[in-house]
Amino acid sequence: MDEVQVVVAHSERVTLRVGEVFVKIDSEQRNLDIEVEAMALAPVPTPTILWRQPPALALATVPGTALGVLGAPSPHSPAAWAAAGAAIRKLHDAPLPPWTGRRTLDEITTRLDTECEWLVSSGSLPADLVTHNREIAQAALRPWTPVFAHGDLQITHVFIDDQDEVTGIIDWSEASQGDPMFDLATLTLGHEDRLAEVAVGYGPGIDHDVVRAWWSLRSLSASRWLIEHGFDPNTPGCEFDVLRARMNEPR
Repeated sequence: MDEVQVVVAHSERVTLRVGEVFVKIDSEQRNLDIEVEAMALAPVPTPTILWRQPPALALATVPGTALGVLGAPSPHSPAAWAAAGAAIRKLHDAPLPPWTGRRTLDEITTRLDTECEWLVSSGSLPADLVTHNREIAQAALRPWTPVFAHGDLQITHVFIDDQDEVTGIIDWSEASQGDPMFDLATLTLGHEDRLAEVAVGYGPGIDHDVVRAWWSLRSLSASRWLIEHGFDPNTPGCEFDVLRARMNEPR
């Protein structure tokens, strides 16, 4: 008999695995609606939907292994990273989904400043570290031409087979019209040296300063949520280390 494995569990979502089936239960049904709609529209491999019974969504497992995990070296080759870049380019070149992003530029900026204040006032990070990264993050706060963006393109969400091909991209609940550089930054967060390999497959159009800015912005904005939901951004190689690494770079 297959065991029930808890993949993710917090107050907003639970994801369970039973054998070759993943079951997601989400407190916000729009998240699952977007996931289903986005997978139907995306021109890249996605999981097969087995059934949908609100508040749950069942998906088949994707073959292959994740491109990597945050905080550890990726086991995959440069060719695999290039393949991921090519898949992302295919997504970004696709027609826009009919829904827009959940946050405006003003809302992203307001949240960033609020989170920076909290990181300092809570004693989570020193003020100079937060200030330096906030200045780097400013480069991401500009108008962009929207693309079909995954919105949560963490390294664990891209699966690769033994032939260095992308077999599936998972977790589409944040998909929207978004900034292409945010997707690229999310994929390479904590694996910044792999951006050049991603660029081989993605092709022209990568703004490295903006990707770098999103590394800082995402890490600053996400850290309190991670702490409050039982995750540790201070784990080696994770968000706090990403922020510390920026201290050796110019603003």
